[in-house]
Amino acid sequence: MNILVIGDIVGKPGRRALKGLLPGLQKEYDIHFTIANAENAAGGRGINQDVFREIIDAGVDVCTMGNHVWDNRDIFTFIDDEPRIVRPANYPGDCPGQGFHIYTAGFNKKVAVVNVSGRVFLGALDCPFQTMESILTDLQGKTDLIIVDFHGEATSEKLAFAYCFAGRVDAVLGTHTHIMTADERIMPGETAYITDLGMTGPVDSILGMEKEQVIQRFLTQRPVRFEVAKGAAQLQGVVLIFDEDANRIMEIERICLVID
Repeated sequence: MNILVIGDIVGKPGRRALKGLLPGLQKEYDIHFTIANAENAAGGRGINQDVFREIIDAGVDVCTMGNHVWDNRDIFTFIDDEPRIVRPANYPGDCPGQGFHIYTAGFNKKVAVVNVSGRVFLGALDCPFQTMESILTDLQGKTDLIIVDFHGEATSEKLAFAYCFAGRVDAVLGTHTHIMTADERIMPGETAYITDLGMTGPVDSILGMEKEQVIQRFLTQRPVRFEVAKGAAQLQGVVLIFDEDANRIMEIERICLVID
């Protein structure tokens, strides 16, 4: 069974890359299950119901989120009733939506998808490490694979999380920075890892946004309205090769494709 996990989808260019490139990828790699981070999918900030349906119709099975999950208020109208959206599990208190869910994929395998957010340079959420410990207790004996989208800024926090749960989850895949890292590996404990999946969005941009606007913000240190960039778009992510006989992920392969 092969699983495709796609880096943050940014606006219309990201959705265009998804729709244009995903069918070929799924066929080439014989993909049985597809996960995509979609916290920037609607206009570069948040997600709404129409965009969510567009992503699902393109062939994605589940959308993970991040610190921009609440940026589009339309999400409050459907997140509680939509099991194909997973938001960071470590939001405190009574929070809409769910932080993990179990899906059936491939040859009747149970795949748990978990979303947690880091706290370094981000919001003061509950501890992702303690939250994950609690989730593992809930998942015990219920799933064949556990895949974690760790949405975080600091590379050290992502790596620390991966080492903490190596051997207890099957994959820890970083999102949020929109810059793909080249450190994919199978860690001790047979856990697949990459610090960041990268971005599915405009190539000629700064993190998916128009370059000049971001540069102006750095130069002036004053508020600037960011807009999603135009032009060629990329799809970045990884393919996880799960061996059913060995009952573990054997390989992790980086993917980066561009569409005009």
